[in-house]
Amino acid sequence: MLKTKQLTLLDDLGNQSEDWTFTGASTRELTHCYHDYPARMIPQVAGKLLDMFVAVDATLLFDPYCGTGTSLVEGLIRGMHVVGTDLNPLARLIAQAKTDTPDLAQIDNQISKFNRFVLRSKSHVIAEAPMIEGISRLEFWFKPYVVEKLAELKRFIDGIPDDSVRLFFRIAFSETVRESSNTRNEEFKLYRYDVERLKKFNPDVFEIMVGKLKRNRAGLQKYLAIMHNFKHPPTANVYGFNTVTDIPSHLVAPASVDIVVTSPPYGDSHTTVAYGQYSRLSAAWLGLQEPDKVDSKLMGGAVQKKVHKFQCVPLDNALEAICQMDEKRAMEVAAFYNDLSKSISHVATVVKPGGYACYVVGNRKVKGIMLPTDASIRCFFENHDFEYIDTFHRSIPNKRMPLRNSPTNAAGVVENTMLQEHIVVMRRKIPRTLREKGKTSSRAKTAQRRV
Repeated sequence: MLKTKQLTLLDDLGNQSEDWTFTGASTRELTHCYHDYPARMIPQVAGKLLDMFVAVDATLLFDPYCGTGTSLVEGLIRGMHVVGTDLNPLARLIAQAKTDTPDLAQIDNQISKFNRFVLRSKSHVIAEAPMIEGISRLEFWFKPYVVEKLAELKRFIDGIPDDSVRLFFRIAFSETVRESSNTRNEEFKLYRYDVERLKKFNPDVFEIMVGKLKRNRAGLQKYLAIMHNFKHPPTANVYGFNTVTDIPSHLVAPASVDIVVTSPPYGDSHTTVAYGQYSRLSAAWLGLQEPDKVDSKLMGGAVQKKVHKFQCVPLDNALEAICQMDEKRAMEVAAFYNDLSKSISHVATVVKPGGYACYVVGNRKVKGIMLPTDASIRCFFENHDFEYIDTFHRSIPNKRMPLRNSPTNAAGVVENTMLQEHIVVMRRKIPRTLREKGKTSSRAKTAQRRV
């Protein structure tokens, strides 16, 4: 699938590993460096799954919850066409940028113009602050001079004529917005710095942007070095459809996908990762639609009125245990698994017979009860004619959350947060008629070789 030169480039990135933890490995190579994002699947996991389970003639990868496109990039550099979808407009924008192949000379030309613009604008002040739809209290989240500088950056970026180059700049701008805001950047939810911290917080907006462009340009150069070696470059498409509802057949045809590599949410956004909160400020500055409504649209956003059985013993037992303590909480948890089950029912239809579905998940606790998300995914796929292959386990190093927390807020009562991820690998069964056809074809080829 890959040329020798391309294989050498991939090996240089250290994608191969004896385990799944990849301690010390750089997770920000190529365009993976573009933008931070909550709960990202590291590229080494996606890459290793592709190296293990993708056949030589495989052509299509699908990620039904693609986030910022980690699996998509890993598929592209291995010569596969890739399709991803995500409900978060900021995540989609980042994924589109990471899988894009802009002209490096045009990028360099625009960076040179930007550097000159920065020198001219150091002392310039805007008389009136802009109105940013989606942020009601701009002065609460940004210092006045920061608003002025961000507005200048936005005007420069909006004037870039080439779509791909402008997209490259918009992603750097997105991180600049977040890092120059008054939010606690070490957290994903929207929390403002306290008064004392704000007094000392004076970000250099232009320098932040310059640094992001320099970093992202270096990653892009390495990415293009791989992509330009394909005689027929693979394609990437990023959509915003919701797999819980449907997978449009004109975008992803039934039985067309060789492998699914993905990391779905570990639970509803309200109690796990608030993707919408993380994205809100950047998305508003970028003019993306409804940045504050993302979390309510994600899995588990609509709470059920009862806890029904999933025909998955570990999950049903866990929900029953939670229900005994807190029925309302059990319904919230059940809503997430109901949506996950629906999504998998649709994902299952687009995988080829013999194709794989690889899901990277964490098992969280609710009311002290461990939720068996890995076992649930296995059950949901087995209900749709998939067979279980294996579950790999990896420790989660450098987590952006405490190793222990207090789920009940009771003094002295603490529990470990998620310390492991589980990589569930399923394969769609091959119908007997296709197996027999394959055997006949194989015998025919053998007879031809003998002749």
